[in-house]
Amino acid sequence: MTKIITFTNTHGLDFFPPKPAVKEVPDWYRDTPEYIGDHGKKIINNIRPQTIKKCIPVFDAITAGYILYTQVDIQVTCKNNLPEYTWPAQDGIEFHPIVQAPLHPKRNEAPYPKWVNSYAIATPPGYSILFTQPMHRESIFTIFEGIVDTDTYKAPVNFPFVLKNTKWEGIIPAGTPMAQIIPFKRESWEHKIGSDKERKEQENITKKLKTLFFNSYKRQFWFKKEYR
Repeated sequence: MTKIITFTNTHGLDFFPPKPAVKEVPDWYRDTPEYIGDHGKKIINNIRPQTIKKCIPVFDAITAGYILYTQVDIQVTCKNNLPEYTWPAQDGIEFHPIVQAPLHPKRNEAPYPKWVNSYAIATPPGYSILFTQPMHRESIFTIFEGIVDTDTYKAPVNFPFVLKNTKWEGIIPAGTPMAQIIPFKRESWEHKIGSDKERKEQENITKKLKTLFFNSYKRQFWFKKEYR
């Protein structure tokens, strides 16, 4: 059954609306050939000449969910060895002082800036959203990951981030991929350690994977995911 996710711009300005991640595939991935060199599917020295383009787990990560975009240009300048941010209009960035997350592994010497997101997101009952940095995409910043229960909290969620290089200067243009959002169903889980039964099943799966030269995982184990 298809589920509906709703994006509502609180300003009524859909200049840079969210899109399915499959429509925002990065150039490096598009430009990567499926096979190494000009050998195609020919097996050479018992090596399958496939590139990362044929790795379905990477494809699923890149195309999972939806992409949110920055809504205004942000100019970054370095002042007193720290980044300073300016923007033309609307809400651009807010800040968290370092003392709110003094030991975070992504910390640097600068206060934590926070993208102001104008899109409220609503999911069906029982569904939450994982907010993460757009996966396998080059960016000068990294957001802090988080999970929000968007079936009850339907207000906009903002995203603290850090610059990868605090000395970087330039403009982060409006429409830059800002966050990747992946809806998921909340369920209770309990873990266990596998027994001989599970080990045997996994051995058989590995053997089955090795029965085909190409696209074995995709052809035998993969399920298509759809985000529209």
